[in-house]
Amino acid sequence: MRKNKPNGFTLIISLFILFNSACAQTPTGEAYVAEETKVQSSTYLFNNQKELIPLKKLAEKKIASIHFSHAYAAGFDSLLNNYAKVEAFNGADYLGSKSTEELSRDVKMFNTLILQLTENDLANTRITDFIKANQKLKDIVIAYFGKASQLTSLKDFKGALVYTQQASTVASFFVAQAIFGGVAITQKPTTSLTPQLTPGLASVTQQTRLQYTVPEEVGIRAENLADIDKIARDAIAQRATPGCVVLAVKDGKVIFNKAYGFHTYDATVQDKVTDIFDLASMTKISATTIAAMKLVDEGKLDINATVADYLPEAKNTPVKDVKVWEILTHQAGFIADIPTLEVVKPQDRSTDSSAAYPTKVNNRFYLVKDYFKNVMWPKMLRGPLKTRGQYVYSDVGMCVLQQIIENITSTNEAIYTQQQFYTPLGMQTTGYLPLYRFNKERIPPTEVDPKYRRDTLQGYVHDPTAALMGGIAGHAGLFGNAIDMATLYQMLLYGGTYGGEEYLKPATVKQFTARYSGNSRRGLGFDRWDPAKDKKYPSELASDQTYGHTGFTGTCVWVDPKYNLVYVFLSNRVYPDVSSKLNSLSIRGRIQDVIYRAIQKGM
Repeated sequence: MRKNKPNGFTLIISLFILFNSACAQTPTGEAYVAEETKVQSSTYLFNNQKELIPLKKLAEKKIASIHFSHAYAAGFDSLLNNYAKVEAFNGADYLGSKSTEELSRDVKMFNTLILQLTENDLANTRITDFIKANQKLKDIVIAYFGKASQLTSLKDFKGALVYTQQASTVASFFVAQAIFGGVAITQKPTTSLTPQLTPGLASVTQQTRLQYTVPEEVGIRAENLADIDKIARDAIAQRATPGCVVLAVKDGKVIFNKAYGFHTYDATVQDKVTDIFDLASMTKISATTIAAMKLVDEGKLDINATVADYLPEAKNTPVKDVKVWEILTHQAGFIADIPTLEVVKPQDRSTDSSAAYPTKVNNRFYLVKDYFKNVMWPKMLRGPLKTRGQYVYSDVGMCVLQQIIENITSTNEAIYTQQQFYTPLGMQTTGYLPLYRFNKERIPPTEVDPKYRRDTLQGYVHDPTAALMGGIAGHAGLFGNAIDMATLYQMLLYGGTYGGEEYLKPATVKQFTARYSGNSRRGLGFDRWDPAKDKKYPSELASDQTYGHTGFTGTCVWVDPKYNLVYVFLSNRVYPDVSSKLNSLSIRGRIQDVIYRAIQKGM
C-alpha cells in the first residue's frame, strides 16, 4: 500500500523533533554534528561503477522508495523528497496478505527503486527475491542499515549499495542525502565486508546538491538565529503579512527553514515550509533572465543585438533599436507598465470560457481571444521611449524579452524554463499556473480584488498585466516554494552547476550577476547591493557582491558569494490588500542581517 507522500520539514534546525514519535530522541546542535561525523566515517558506497550515486538526470527518473522494517523510514523519505518527487511504499504490507509480486506490479511505472533495508529484511528471502527479479529491469539503490555479516544475502546484487552500520535518525538522514549528493561519501573500508564487497569496489562521492542540517554544521550557533523568530512574529503582529517562510543556506547547507503565521489573518491555515507562493517580480530572474542566460550560452541570444533582430514585427516601431542588455538593465526607456485591468472593455471579458473567450484570468473571468496580441502587445511595442539611457524599472521590458525568448526557442517560456531548469534541478513546485498542478490550499492567497477581478486571488497571479497574459509573463507569474528557490540559486552560486550537471556556464553567471552599468546598481536582469549606505539595501550587512531580486507580493532571494550565502524570504504581504508595512519595518533586511551577525559571531 502506498503511503502518503512526505510533506518535508517544518523547521530544519529542529527537524529532528518531527519524527520523535517513531524513533529515539535525536541530538541537536553540536551533538548532531558529532553523530553525523560518526555516521559519515562509517558509511560506504559499493558497486557504483555506473556512477548511479549521486542520482543524476532527475527529469528522466521516476523514483520509488520502499521500506519494510526500517524504523526511520519517515525521516528518510522526507529527505528524499527535498531533492525529487519520490513515492513512498510500505513494503511490509506486501509481506502479509499481499505478495511481493504485487509490489513489483505497483512499482512498474518507476525506473529507479530505493530500498531501505535492515538485517531482518535481508534475512527474508521474499525480499531478496524481489530484488533479484527487479534489478534486471530497473536501477536499484539499496540503503542498508545493519551488520556487515548480513550482506552476504546480496552476493548477486549488481546495483549501488550504500551501507552504514549505524541505525538512527541521523544515519537515515545522512544516507538519504548521500543518495542525491546532499552529503559526500568520503570513506572506503580497509578490509572486505563480504567476498563480493571489497575495498576495490568501494567509491567516494562529492556533495553536489543542498545538504539539510543544523547551523552548527557551518560554525553558527542556532541560538544566534533566534531573533529571526522575533522579527517574523513582529511582522505578523503588526499585520505586515499574515505569514512567511524564511530559509538560509550557508556553504551549500540549509541551516534554517521555518514557516511563521498563517495564510490569512483569520488564522485558519498555518503556513508551511512547503507552501507555494506567488513570487511576483522574482520571476524576472527566476524565469526570464535564466532563460536568456541559457540562450547566451548556446550562442542563440546576443545581448548587444536589438529587439528587431529577434522580433520582425518590431522593425517599424519605436523599440526596434533597443538592445537586449538595455532591457535587462532597465535602461531601454520602457514605461513601468501599461494600463491593464481598468481598461478591459465589458465585451472583452466573460464569466464563462469558450472558443471566443479562452484566456482564464481567474475564477469566472475569461478574456477574449488574442487580447494580448491585439491590445497589449501593440501598446508595448509602440510606447514612447522617453527615458532611454536612464534607469527606469519596467515590467514591459521583461515582457518584450519574454517574446524574444519564445521566438528563439519556439517554446512558451513556462515550458522552456520547466524543461531546462526546474524539472532537471528537482524543483517540484516552481512554475507558472500552479492550479493546474496543485490544490489551492497549498498556495497562500494574495489580494482580495472586489473591483476588477471580483475575487480573492489564490493560485492566480497577483500582477494584473501577467493576469491578462494568461498567467505567463516575463516579469511575473511564477510560483514556488522556498526549497525550490534555494535549489535554483545555489546552482547559480555553484557557478551554474548543480547535481553534477551544468545548466549555465560560470562566465555567463558571472557576467549577468555582476554590476553592468554605471547608471544603476543593476546587473543583467539581477538586482544588486546598493552602494548608497543609507539605503541599507538589501540589508545593512550584505556585501557588495550580493545579487538577487524582490517581489511585490513580499518575497525576495539574495545570493551573497562573499559569505557563500543564499537567503530566501516568501510572504503574501498583499493580503487582503496592499500594505507597505513589510517595507517600512524592513522585515526582509532585518532578518537577513540576523543571519550575517550569526555568521560573524561563529561558535
